[in-house]
Amino acid sequence: MSPGVLLTFIIGYFLVLLIISWLTSRKSSDNDTFFVANRNSKWYLVAFGMIGTALSGVTFISVPGKVGAVTGDEFEYFQFVLGNAAGFVVIATVLLPLYYRLKLTSIYSYIEGALGAWSYKTAAGIFLISRIIGSSFRLYLVVIVLQKFIFDSYHVPFFITGLICLLLIWSYTFKGGLKTIIITDSLQTLFLVSSVFLSMYFICQSLHYNIFEAVDAIKKSSYSKVFFFDNFLTSKFHFSKAFLGGLFITVAMTGLDQDLMQKNLSLKNIREAKKNMFSFTAVFVVINIFFLCVGALLYMYAAKYGITVEKTDYLYPTIALKYLGLIPAMVFMLGLTAATFATTDSALTALTTSFCVDFLGFNKKLNVNSKEMVNVRHYVHIAFSGCMLLTIIIFNAITNTAVVNAIFKVASYTYGPLLGLYSFGLFLGNRQVKDKLVPFICLISPAICYYLSINSAKLLGGYVFDNELIIVNGLITFVGLWLTSSKKSERLEVRNFDNIEGANLTGDLL
Repeated sequence: MSPGVLLTFIIGYFLVLLIISWLTSRKSSDNDTFFVANRNSKWYLVAFGMIGTALSGVTFISVPGKVGAVTGDEFEYFQFVLGNAAGFVVIATVLLPLYYRLKLTSIYSYIEGALGAWSYKTAAGIFLISRIIGSSFRLYLVVIVLQKFIFDSYHVPFFITGLICLLLIWSYTFKGGLKTIIITDSLQTLFLVSSVFLSMYFICQSLHYNIFEAVDAIKKSSYSKVFFFDNFLTSKFHFSKAFLGGLFITVAMTGLDQDLMQKNLSLKNIREAKKNMFSFTAVFVVINIFFLCVGALLYMYAAKYGITVEKTDYLYPTIALKYLGLIPAMVFMLGLTAATFATTDSALTALTTSFCVDFLGFNKKLNVNSKEMVNVRHYVHIAFSGCMLLTIIIFNAITNTAVVNAIFKVASYTYGPLLGLYSFGLFLGNRQVKDKLVPFICLISPAICYYLSINSAKLLGGYVFDNELIIVNGLITFVGLWLTSSKKSERLEVRNFDNIEGANLTGDLL
């Protein structure tokens, strides 16, 4: 497929998104529309759109690529997905009722009432850093594909490719914000899901398989092992590590993340929010099964035709764009673009929302929808776009690992303290932390975890950490908060309870 055709396709794709943006924001583009879509979203649109946001280009490229990695991953990733599903259930039954009871715009406002102002700013700051890193990794993945298969042909520098992508995303999100994104993400999820099924169809066609022969071939292949129960200490693939890692990373990266929770908070009530989350979970699990099947078929195709790639992340784009023909190439680009930009557009909105509410205090201003406040929001939106561009450029200079591993490794360090903060607020509401010490505790915990991750085999009798490291990270933060806390006076308990409208809800929630 020629670079010119691909470029034309991308331009047409973004024209559609710009039209949707204009239609959704022409009547209202104030801050209530941008932050929570006036709390009037449809649960089925949110549920469907969240698929694209949660999966991203990482799942689209890296998960199929990992199936045949030399480390012997096979379908090991599905163990992690089962943990994800359990984590979504926890979010729906524990965290969402809390957020709706408090009528939050930013979910980190809960921490201010439960622990204190310094803890609140620390939680929001952790999110900003984590989401910039995570979303930039995801966008970086699609930028390198566009660079390799389109812009290198026109001798366009990597910096310009990244700038073009962010400008396009900014152009259709800066007015309507969440209201626009709920519609565009639903459309992009439709493109993503369609491309997965169509990709399987085209690969099966090239391998001369019907659907039943393809399923049988995958089952008999060397790529289809799902559950790993051997070598608990030394293997990163052991079921317990993958499942627990998936569960707690989901609670942290989704339930304690402003990005995906912001969509849930745009719904009318908790009943619709739960309906959205459970529907989303079912579709999420099924879609990931198909991604793994695509990976197995890609490696069979590569083996048959002698195709080799320097990185597993390049396998899917190389076969789709160079070997399968024009229509499969367009389908691939449609899915990749939809997956990645569905993640990045909502991330920019969430980053802007969190900074405006948590650091600029928009939720405490009476004139939040004034022209001045809207202009401030625009400046913040532009600033975070610039931060993501800079981060992408840095990644391009230093990264040499599979993107999916990098994201979850980073998440283990940056989201772990959020687990500790929220757990302490929920389960030890009768204790008062030393608020000014909280930022230091949240820095020390990831540092200890990093030391453990590189020395665990020596210190723990051969044990090797994987995604379950986030549990240790959260536990260290929790213990640090407990050691530096004291029992609240009765007056302080009542005051904090009143400030957050019943945030100390452990008995009600569990």
